[in-house]
Amino acid sequence: MDIERRIELIKRKPTEELLTEENLRHLLEVGVPMQHYIGFEISGYIHLGTGLMAGAKIADLQKAGIKTRIFLADWHSWINDKLGGDLEVIQKVALSYFKEGMKQSVKVMGGDPDKVEFVLASEILEKGDYWQTVIDISKNVTLARMMRSITIMGRQMGEGIDFAKLIYPAMQVADIYYQGVTIAHAGMDQRKAHVIAIEVAQKLKYHALEWKGEKLKPVALHHHLLLGLQEPPVWPIESEEQFKELKTQMKMSKSKPYSAVFIHDSPEEIRQKLRKAFCPAKEVKYNPVLDWAEYIIFREEPTEFTIHRPAKFGGDVTYTTIEELKRDFAEGKLHPLDLKNAVAEYLIELLKPVRDYFERNPEPLELMREIKITR
Repeated sequence: MDIERRIELIKRKPTEELLTEENLRHLLEVGVPMQHYIGFEISGYIHLGTGLMAGAKIADLQKAGIKTRIFLADWHSWINDKLGGDLEVIQKVALSYFKEGMKQSVKVMGGDPDKVEFVLASEILEKGDYWQTVIDISKNVTLARMMRSITIMGRQMGEGIDFAKLIYPAMQVADIYYQGVTIAHAGMDQRKAHVIAIEVAQKLKYHALEWKGEKLKPVALHHHLLLGLQEPPVWPIESEEQFKELKTQMKMSKSKPYSAVFIHDSPEEIRQKLRKAFCPAKEVKYNPVLDWAEYIIFREEPTEFTIHRPAKFGGDVTYTTIEELKRDFAEGKLHPLDLKNAVAEYLIELLKPVRDYFERNPEPLELMREIKITR
């Protein structure tokens, strides 16, 4: 496969940002062995924003001939007080529910779960020289920068935090260098740590990325954050600038069950959540149901997406591009309820293999129901 096609696969939806395409091209041209990674805190159930967005991008990277890795961040989850701050519980969930759930997510999005390497963070963090890398990074980043970067944990500046949380961004950067990662992948909300990783690349003494004597910078790949189904905290949204400020609050959240569809949800749960979804008529730009349609259903175009309606309401209509769908919705030719129902039925069919897997293997979900899920 030529370099242009590989770059095209890496850039396709749901990729929203690539830092930088020039660096990616250079790495491919000089023949650097390409290693991807995406790290996940182990918290609650896997929703579509995690499972399908990451799964879709992993599938693309595999097609581009890149080794893919999922980093099960148990220590990071412990630092961030997930699952009651119980490291043993976090590790059990990581190696059962989360690992199996992500395998199934990759599979339904067209990837090969057997080609994804899963690494538990504690497997490498307990090696002494990992912490040498953390210190090396920390010596090249100011305290103020670290404090601003704790937002990658879902924490805000000024929020009461313990000191361990301040080393979290340096650990996330160390994860990249210690594992020899050339493509660091995450949602857009994790970009601050990745920018630090790029900026310190030439300054590190330990576990720096090198190839034939050249110090390399990693590529940062950020996928789209699916909007949650809840109404925004402010409506109407008056400007793109206001939307940027609200976007973190508008994303799908495990702690707000009706904002998210989980990968193992039953057909009726999916239908119920979509029926209640915020989907104002003729609103295209800040509409979560259209957002899901664009990044899940129309990830690859052309595709056929049929919306079933009674004849008196116009009958069935089939769309092949997201722009056609958005145009009809904006013009009021498509009712919000018809769109919601069609998206729900699409998701029910897409996620059927995941539900089937957990029906055959119920233990991971049973474990999740027993534990305390925390923010």
